[in-house]
Amino acid sequence: MAIGTHPLQCRCGSLKGALAERRRSNRVICYCRDCQAFAHYLGNANAVLDERGGSDIVQVQPGYLVFTQGVDQLACLRLTPKGLLRWYARCCRTPIGNTLATPKIAFIGLLHACLGAHAASLDEAFGPVTAWVNVKGARGDPKPRQAGVGKCVWWFVRTAAQARISGEYRRTPLFRPDTGAPVVAPHVLSPEELARVMRAVQGA
Repeated sequence: MAIGTHPLQCRCGSLKGALAERRRSNRVICYCRDCQAFAHYLGNANAVLDERGGSDIVQVQPGYLVFTQGVDQLACLRLTPKGLLRWYARCCRTPIGNTLATPKIAFIGLLHACLGAHAASLDEAFGPVTAWVNVKGARGDPKPRQAGVGKCVWWFVRTAAQARISGEYRRTPLFRPDTGAPVVAPHVLSPEELARVMRAVQGA
């Protein structure tokens, strides 16, 4: 593996890849109910969420991501018809990351579950967490302190704008270069499926 890259793989090892430019990333803990619902839908809540329901997310440009094995195991869902695209490995239901529905805004939030489960290894590879967001969705009271939101927004705007201006947004393994459509058609949860996972979030 080249210097400066970080391995990516699902739990069973069927889907593998690597992430380059790991230091050009931003690390966030998100407590929103949608991220929690994603973990519950996959049946991986205990492995993905921390004790307060937070998801450890590494935000990068999709162009830094390459899949080297098992791309046929890549799957995608949306909690609602206009929700984020949430990517995962269908083989073992490991969450991979979240993107917007268009490649023109170059962004993916990679879940720690596909990057190495230990916080210490993520600290070494990507640096410490810089933002704690959507804290109203956290489990229990008192809620965690929200911090770093402005820095997170600035990172996103700057990174997406740079990719748009340079044309780097076109380099992504998640969208088709000719049409801009997702490489896998997303499954949109039915109202019944969404209600079921939200009940799981409430009961956690």
